[in-house]
Amino acid sequence: MTDFLDEKRREITERLKQLQPVVDEFHRLEAAVAALAGVGGSAGTTARAGGKRGPGRPRGSATRAKSASGTATARKPAKRRAGRRKGSGTRAAEALTYVQGQPGITIPELAAKMGIKQNYLYRVLPGLEQEKKVEKKGRGWYPKG
Repeated sequence: MTDFLDEKRREITERLKQLQPVVDEFHRLEAAVAALAGVGGSAGTTARAGGKRGPGRPRGSATRAKSASGTATARKPAKRRAGRRKGSGTRAAEALTYVQGQPGITIPELAAKMGIKQNYLYRVLPGLEQEKKVEKKGRGWYPKG
């Protein structure tokens, strides 16, 4: 049994000697990445230095660009889309007609009658509700007024 243990100790010691240069290189590279994190340019894949933008953040959201005089410069605001394009309202009008014709109609029933998908109606009917044309009671929709 002692021969077996001596053999394993020797194997482990030899393997440690083989791996030591790799471990040393790892520590040197880790220190280099840490030292470069404070220098300008893009951050590496390690932890970001304070003030750096995270992934997906818009430019200029963490710090402003500095001019030659060292003061922050104002940027022109980018043109932004106003969101979803406003439709003509023909589907909403059609949905309103069905709700007036069959008070208490549910969205799945309405979608089947109109031949469209339900998810569209989940956006249209609350809009009609805000316009005070319909109201929701339970799962059904009723005309208002």
